Amino acid sequence: MMGAKLMSQTGRLVTIAVCVALGIGAGVTAVSQARLPAPAGTSPAVRLTDRELWQLSVDASEPNGFFRSDNLTSNELGFERVIPELLSRTRPGAAYLGVGPEQNFTYIAAVRPAIAIIFDIRRGNLQLQLMYKAIFELTKDRADFVSMLFSRPRPRGLTAETPVADLFAAFSAATNDEALYERNLAAITERLLKVHALPLPSLDVEGIGHIYRVFFERGAAIRFSPNYAELMSATDEAGVYRSYLASESNFTIIRDLETSNLIVPVVGDFAGPKAIRRIGAYLKAHGVPVSAFYLSNVEQYLQDGKWAAFCRNVATLPLDASSTFIRSTSGRGSTFGPGFVSSLGSMATETRSCPAP
Repeated sequence: MMGAKLMSQTGRLVTIAVCVALGIGAGVTAVSQARLPAPAGTSPAVRLTDRELWQLSVDASEPNGFFRSDNLTSNELGFERVIPELLSRTRPGAAYLGVGPEQNFTYIAAVRPAIAIIFDIRRGNLQLQLMYKAIFELTKDRADFVSMLFSRPRPRGLTAETPVADLFAAFSAATNDEALYERNLAAITERLLKVHALPLPSLDVEGIGHIYRVFFERGAAIRFSPNYAELMSATDEAGVYRSYLASESNFTIIRDLETSNLIVPVVGDFAGPKAIRRIGAYLKAHGVPVSAFYLSNVEQYLQDGKWAAFCRNVATLPLDASSTFIRSTSGRGSTFGPGFVSSLGSMATETRSCPAP
């Protein structure tokens, strides 16, 4: 693992504004005089067009890869415990990079980036992220979002102040609705194919439908343990709820970024030849440094020279003293949750030890 091979190691900086040309790779429309989005939960000051969003994803993506499971939800309960320290290390208005499903939204809501890139070796995760994109855009608050995510009618009495644990308790008594599911799936498909005009291959459309069916059939128990309610109700070490559904303000940060096409899914291997490097070039062209890179436990799979390739890929990213790795390592029996301990590391410090090409 990289954590075993590299050294592990703050400060908040003011929000920066930069003039950029939003265009890299063939077919991306140039936009001049654009600024980084403002932090503090405000609506983004700049957006990607639908064409720019899709082109960036296509330009950076690699061929579909393989992993042993679909990973439709996180299996880490302790990942929120590092958020207070993460906030002391990073700054808002930069770039967030991550891997996997919904836990990225919680970290994104915390660090408030200008743009977020979510990598995964499986194209299925790109399909999952597009499903989420449509649902965020089609719902106005957390209760509407949970209702649409699982195709359960919205219980009465839920408000902006409803605690997240009570929100999921209310939905636990609701049964899934086939007619609601069909309407929702049609709305999701229309949002992606007609409103955004994304040229999704038929396999992607089918994949989104399959994933959404799993959410419909299993509800919060997509993964038996931890289930979705447990993930959203987890806290940091001080007992503060930190998930992206813990508050309306957290939810709104993600919805605003999705609506502005600023959460970009990319198919890519961490050790691959293109994905990380292409995103690094894009961010450098915009003058946007990396704030945080959530690795989950992917490093443990980087065997037979892949770790060195990954390290060299990360070294091409625009880093500064605040750029922070977020990683998960095995920690069975720990107080951090079932099986994983989250930790932070300095990206700039660790990449100094990368093997030479």
